[in-house]
Amino acid sequence: MTQLVASDLDRTLIYSAAALGLTMPDAEAPRLLCVEVYQGKPLSYVTETAAGLLDELGRGGAVFVPTTTRTREQYGRIHLPGPPPEFAICANGGHLLVNGVSDPDWQVRVARRLADECATLDEVRAHLLRTADPAWLLKERVAEDLFAYLVVERSLLPDAWVKELGEWARGRGWTVSLQGRKLYVVPRPLTKSAAAREVARRVGAEEILAAGDSLLDTDLLLAADRAWRPGHGELADTGFVAPGLTVLEERGIAAGEE
Repeated sequence: MTQLVASDLDRTLIYSAAALGLTMPDAEAPRLLCVEVYQGKPLSYVTETAAGLLDELGRGGAVFVPTTTRTREQYGRIHLPGPPPEFAICANGGHLLVNGVSDPDWQVRVARRLADECATLDEVRAHLLRTADPAWLLKERVAEDLFAYLVVERSLLPDAWVKELGEWARGRGWTVSLQGRKLYVVPRPLTKSAAAREVARRVGAEEILAAGDSLLDTDLLLAADRAWRPGHGELADTGFVAPGLTVLEERGIAAGEE
């Protein structure tokens, strides 16, 4: 039986130094492998245990698909152990990479759905810039001309503003997800699960396994035959559970090992 393993990256499989959660004594900390360098400095890590498990997946015949909200450029900085995956999902499902190249047919299908079902990116950006407070807004960015995100000073960000934004976005076919210092505003049809199902169709996978930690991973976990979430992140904070979902008690990089 062919299995497709779709895993979110940041804070699920790979961890920045700030997200490692190394709460154990230093002498007991796991050995780490750097998998991302940014501006000449190491940025993201996996444990050697996780690296070995990735290798086992490949040798066992499973189709491993990195599945991320990162842009293609951001994903390109990551070098996971083993051969490059044939398929990868970037921009929250907006780009389906096949041997590192975005599939043009998939791009057309995504663009058609967004045009039919959602308010425009320009409208969303204008609302964000009009309502965000410079006291806590650090940066505003657009990813792949598909969605927008803000980099914020989390301690100053009002919960009420996030809630109001979520309600405003919902009425226009968009969704809001707050992950660390980044607040994402993403079209609702732009999903990791749709891209994962397309890969499963292409490879003839009979079972989909998935892992993720954020609200933007919810659809992926629900679409999988079996799924896992760590004991940290948005989904843990909301107590998210579902049939076929395994909740890992570990937090930080130890959850990535599990």
